[in-house]
Amino acid sequence: MPSDSLPKIFCAIDKADMECAKTLCSQISTTGIGIKLGLEFFNKFGPQGILDIYIDFPETPLFIDLKYHDIPNTVAGAIRSITSQIKPAFLNVHAAGGLDMMKAAKDACPDETKLLAVTILTSLNAQAITQVGYQNDVSAQVVKMAKLAQEAGLDGVVCSSHEIAAIRDACGDGFILMVPGIRPEGSAAGDQSRIMTPKQAVDKGASHLVIGRPISQSDNPTQAAQDILETLK
Repeated sequence: MPSDSLPKIFCAIDKADMECAKTLCSQISTTGIGIKLGLEFFNKFGPQGILDIYIDFPETPLFIDLKYHDIPNTVAGAIRSITSQIKPAFLNVHAAGGLDMMKAAKDACPDETKLLAVTILTSLNAQAITQVGYQNDVSAQVVKMAKLAQEAGLDGVVCSSHEIAAIRDACGDGFILMVPGIRPEGSAAGDQSRIMTPKQAVDKGASHLVIGRPISQSDNPTQAAQDILETLK
């Protein structure tokens, strides 16, 4: 399925309660946005929990956000395992795993799943980037990782909204940019450092947005999702 036919927004559903997770999935699935399941959900419910969501909401595109990062053979095996019963719209690895790891991941990934590489977490600012040992500034490091992911044959990257323009210039219009750290006007930043509104991110060239707490912690998640979608028109 082409990326542009997939939802513009994926809602992060990291709930430690399956009933709450399914209720939220039910609420947001009516709006046409997608579901993102990450580490908190996976470590609570395992692959079976993801399969349960996949089976219960078959028409809602799924992004499995586990950021695989290990030796090439292990990552390839992990991808074959998770996709043996589930065919998500998106799956990701970490670009820091290197070219060979990303190539192995892509080879193991089913054709119907778009494989993305995580660049730099949106919770990290310039000081934190230096502390973990990167010598480039944030934008230069993200672009370097994005170009490596493209060389490996991946479909796109997960990146901050602040690096959208630089990656578009380096990797072209067909490269998928999945952008977390999105906060609608008036929302708290929380633990995100490099943030932007949905409209700003899409106008800059984001392909898809990950939005969690502004929807999942809303008193009315359905309305919150619809309100955000309205700002993108």
